[in-house]
Amino acid sequence: VQLQASGGGLVQAGGSLKLACVQSGSIFGLYNMAWYRQAPGKQRELVAVITNKFSTNYADSVKERFTISRDNSKNTVYLQMNSLKPEDTGVYYCNARNALLEYWGQGTQVTVSS
Repeated sequence: VQLQASGGGLVQAGGSLKLACVQSGSIFGLYNMAWYRQAPGKQRELVAVITNKFSTNYADSVKERFTISRDNSKNTVYLQMNSLKPEDTGVYYCNARNALLEYWGQGTQVTVSS
């Protein structure tokens, strides 16, 4: 299974970005998908998750600002990020997980300037 993330970049505070992660090599619809992020000098943290049943959950720090979604026909999970803050800066990683297996993408850098 391969996960290819894209969509990161440099944006001013208050701006928006949309990340995408395409999965290949397995049946996308069987996996719960998530986005994690890691800021410099900090541990990786869960940002948002969407299950294979389309149930979603978010970190408190991003609720009402970020939206996770998936398109099973495109094997893709998205993260729409609005009202970005400097503290959202970090490398964002795509994660795929089922009862037996877990996979990580390579990460995409998001930098929010104040």
